[in-house]
Amino acid sequence: MSLIVQKYGGSSVADAESIKRVAKRIVETKKAGNEVVVAVSAMGDTTDDLLDLAREVAPLPDPRELDMLLTTGERISMALLAMAIKSMGFDARSYTGSQAGMITDSRHGSARIVDVTPGRVREALDEGAVAIVAGFQGFNRDSRDITTLGRGGSDTTAVALAAALGAEVCEILTDVDGVFTADPRVVPRAHKLDRVTSEEMLELAAAGSKVLHIRAVEYARRHDVALHVRSSFNNTEGTWVVSRSENMEEPIITGVAGDLGEAKITVVGVPDVPGKAADIFTIVAKTGANIDMIVQNVSAAATGLTDISFTLPKPDAEKVLAALRVEQTEVGFASLQYDDQIGKLSVVGGGMRTSAGVSAQLFTALSEAGINIEMISTSEIRISVVTRADSLNEAMRVVHTAFGLDGEAEAVVYAGTGR
Repeated sequence: MSLIVQKYGGSSVADAESIKRVAKRIVETKKAGNEVVVAVSAMGDTTDDLLDLAREVAPLPDPRELDMLLTTGERISMALLAMAIKSMGFDARSYTGSQAGMITDSRHGSARIVDVTPGRVREALDEGAVAIVAGFQGFNRDSRDITTLGRGGSDTTAVALAAALGAEVCEILTDVDGVFTADPRVVPRAHKLDRVTSEEMLELAAAGSKVLHIRAVEYARRHDVALHVRSSFNNTEGTWVVSRSENMEEPIITGVAGDLGEAKITVVGVPDVPGKAADIFTIVAKTGANIDMIVQNVSAAATGLTDISFTLPKPDAEKVLAALRVEQTEVGFASLQYDDQIGKLSVVGGGMRTSAGVSAQLFTALSEAGINIEMISTSEIRISVVTRADSLNEAMRVVHTAFGLDGEAEAVVYAGTGR
């Protein structure tokens, strides 16, 4: 008997009919002789709707109360899914993150898992039941508060359960057939990858690919969990996330990712002397914001001042701006500029390590399309650029074509808004 952990995203359980379809699939997996644990997301766009509602009553919602609000979405879907499975004659038991033993640190909104004690889940399996666990959430022992793992955190819940229970595989079931060379909602000619290395998947996830949560990929790699990304709408083989490439030569470019979730802050008129950058980013670090790209301009000879720009997730921007304003006189910068109309485009591929001309090919494709580049950052297997937000989708399509990634037919997206 194999133990399989399955994770179903919001688009897969968007309504009652979808929940019954997922329940049927779970029952079929159970009938095949497997023990089954399911991590489930909130229905459809429930989390986004709850966020919108919270911001209507409080522009900056209290983090503890926001976590209490957002975790209700997964509790609804887990209970409904358990009901649907029971109506088919099979036992199923639903558990919140805390009941399933997902122990986290105390940071609200982006808590990290520190321990998994799935005693009740193991007990349910031993008694022949399907265990349904609310994704995205956990419990801090010190504060005794409910926490959330950040957007996409249900993937991490599933992987953590798979690691703790010794599952044969963790299936991430979604509204597309696997990991594609780009988001098929934006690039219709994107094609499915049969295999992708965990290193490439980490870079794609960090660059904005929504198919897998970056911390889920990290957790799977650290705990040697087999990850299979596949569609919840059919039984075709999906994409396996593997430790290393099985090919003799890795593709130069594996995929293209786009991200509209970041903003840019420019600290204007910073004295170009040692220690000022440290002062600025110490202030930023105290807010808990996660910085992505950083660019410092050459200082003006006449003034001895420079500008420092950096990108960060939009939800973190307001608290960072507020913290910097408080310390403006102490640091000695002139002003702050905020820009939330940017998009980040990234190309990722293990073969970039040994291939020349990738940057030139990328920049040429964007230039010929009339798309301006505002910032650039690189790693061994990734190049990222910042463009205008309204240019991002076109940039993704142009670059996808330029690197020869277009498939022969248009990809199928079965559900979901991509919101």
